[in-house]
Amino acid sequence: MATILHLITDLDSGGAEQMLARLVLRLDRRRHRSVVVNMTEGGTLAPALASRGIELFSLEMHRDWPDPRGLTRLIRILRQLHPDIVQTWLYHADLLGSVARAVGRIQCRLFWNIRCTETLDASIIRRVLVWLSSSPDVVVVNSLAGRRFHEALGYRPRRWVHIPNGCDTTAFRFDPQGRRLLRSELAIAHDTVAIGLPARYHPMKDHENFLAAAARLVAERPKSAFILAGVGADRSNAPLMDAIAGHGLGGNVRLLGNRADMVAVYSALDIATLSSAFGEGCPNVLIEAMSCGLPCVATDCGDAAELLGSRGTIVPPREPQALAAAWARLIALGPSGRQQLGSAARQRIVEHYDLEEITARYDALYT
Repeated sequence: MATILHLITDLDSGGAEQMLARLVLRLDRRRHRSVVVNMTEGGTLAPALASRGIELFSLEMHRDWPDPRGLTRLIRILRQLHPDIVQTWLYHADLLGSVARAVGRIQCRLFWNIRCTETLDASIIRRVLVWLSSSPDVVVVNSLAGRRFHEALGYRPRRWVHIPNGCDTTAFRFDPQGRRLLRSELAIAHDTVAIGLPARYHPMKDHENFLAAAARLVAERPKSAFILAGVGADRSNAPLMDAIAGHGLGGNVRLLGNRADMVAVYSALDIATLSSAFGEGCPNVLIEAMSCGLPCVATDCGDAAELLGSRGTIVPPREPQALAAAWARLIALGPSGRQQLGSAARQRIVEHYDLEEITARYDALYT
């Protein structure tokens, strides 16, 4: 049995964290012992992992400044567990895992895992990682766009491996009862077109682009409904509330915040959207929405175009007029046309992004 230690910055419900959780819960435990080391404390995914028997450790590092004690704790854990592979997730973990292996003289394989393209806040760390990029045995990327971006930065690993995100297509599928209940809760009529942005509130996700496009669509179709779901997409977010009011969308937008029932959220929509301006790798929300049979419109960011293929619509980032026009074209297809497109989108996910297939690719890499 191989011991694989997964090191990650935190265990909140971001895309990388969700993929890590899905992976360790699916890997064959007769062949792989999965241990998760959280650099910070807590995290929304920690209880679920612990309840399913995944070994968890915390380095108890602060989120806002470096703590050298975290390095000491990590070296102690590595010496205790003697992992065969250290799989790091995201920049901070890539750096800490590399330093710990070198300083602690740990004999193990080191795999980095890159989940993004350009970011706002990691330029210094990235420069160090460029310099260290030949040290890991493998650099895993979840997007072809991410590989191209990091190659342009100067990453020169020994080996690249591309493994996209995936989802459980048996769990993520259209739920008619969930649609009825949630639309009733949100007071959205059955014949009203509902367009959703399932994304945390962050500059990368460009909620302003989404809202500007929504205002354009409402000018032509006043009854359109828009659903925002994700961390920070709630009424306590003053800048978001101001933006909604500024675009005159107070009666059209529903704010759900962070939701655990995402299948019901996707099922309540008629169109799913990712309006990101930068930074995407392989967006989980597009995979999940397509698996639920939704037609999708996304900005050309990360591997969105690769994901959608001919089964969805790609528009340029930061162009709300293009986003609104793409929505209008899907609305013009009518319910049956959108259902046909959504069925084709689901089939694409079942064929290429099912979680069993993605887990098998990690299993083969680790083996």
